[in-house]
Amino acid sequence: MTGTRPFAPFEWVIAGRYLKTRLIALLSFLGIMLGVATLIIVLSVMNGFRKELLEKLVGINGHIFVAAIDSPLTDYVDVADRLSKVYGVRRAVPFVEGQVFASSPYNGSGALVRGVRGPDMPKITAVSENIRQGTLDNFEQSGGVAIGRRLADSLGLGAGDTISLLTPKGASTPFGVTPRIKSFPVVAVFEIGMSEFDATFIYMPMGEAQSFFNREGDATLIEIFLDDADRVDEARSAIEQAAERPVLLSDWRQRNRTFFSALEVERNVMFLILTLIVLVASLNIIAGLVMLVKDKSSDIAILRTMGATRYAVMRIFVVTGASIGIVGTLAGVGLGLVVSLNIESIRQLLSRLTGANLFPAELYFLSRLPAVVDPTEVVTVVLLAMGLSLLATMYPSWRAARLDPVEALRYG
Repeated sequence: MTGTRPFAPFEWVIAGRYLKTRLIALLSFLGIMLGVATLIIVLSVMNGFRKELLEKLVGINGHIFVAAIDSPLTDYVDVADRLSKVYGVRRAVPFVEGQVFASSPYNGSGALVRGVRGPDMPKITAVSENIRQGTLDNFEQSGGVAIGRRLADSLGLGAGDTISLLTPKGASTPFGVTPRIKSFPVVAVFEIGMSEFDATFIYMPMGEAQSFFNREGDATLIEIFLDDADRVDEARSAIEQAAERPVLLSDWRQRNRTFFSALEVERNVMFLILTLIVLVASLNIIAGLVMLVKDKSSDIAILRTMGATRYAVMRIFVVTGASIGIVGTLAGVGLGLVVSLNIESIRQLLSRLTGANLFPAELYFLSRLPAVVDPTEVVTVVLLAMGLSLLATMYPSWRAARLDPVEALRYG
């Protein structure tokens, strides 16, 4: 046996026999499988959250916001036209914005009104491509409003009904500014898929919004949508020059920095916490192999007396422990990918079985549970799990290799 090559067939045969009757090997396998699967599922869901929230936030709010500094934005038509011609800009949409109290005969709720021009309304694809009731045809001439699905449900309204809006920025009188209330027909109901927006946003023709909020023919902001949301810094200087007037720029990263930073921190913390599951499973491998070495000390001594080298004995136990880690990791990857790719169907099934809402849209902002599998993260999890499993075999294997065959046979 002294002349056998490393990882010879007999080493694999002996390692396989040691694996067959060990309950702790099964527990270690299950621990690594569940740990790897949980890591992949959680990371995929966190990636899905970021992707969906970014698409929803940027899809309706734009990438760069242009505000006037020294004078009202009464030239918004010309400015928007110049900005839309800047390289990398997909469109520039001026709008009037204001807070209102929306009410119906059944209920009332706070809301955010955005007044946009008729030709710009179809360009806001997050709204125009998600109409659930009514239509946006002739939106500017209709004198009506488009409201979010959750707001419509809250107020008990649908397309064709009338909504009343109240704003504190009403008419100026000798006694001060009086609130203004006005009723508008609901011409469309949209559902973006982000509960906060669907419960808050109301779109109104630009002229109606200027009149309602006492705007003297000016716009609040100009929203700029870029071809690439991550190229904000490159577009800033060109936009400032194209505006041809003093403007203040802000972008989606500044407006949502706290939100996305918190999401990233949560994702990293979850990765560290769930890695502990794999680490605990690896410690089980150590415990199992140490017990195996103690139990099989006589077998090890016989192998040594038959000519097996210390390294051959060490390799036998490395193969035994590493097999648990590798097979458990691969099983975990398979389980994690299956669950991640079917996470929404699984959620709906569990909700039906338990009768509970496992993913309330009001809390998580989204109407469905998203998941995006990142191949780089999957490879990282696989290497991490296999690396920990391999390291876990080193100490027990070293102990087995150091075993004195004479002492083991004497006291075994």
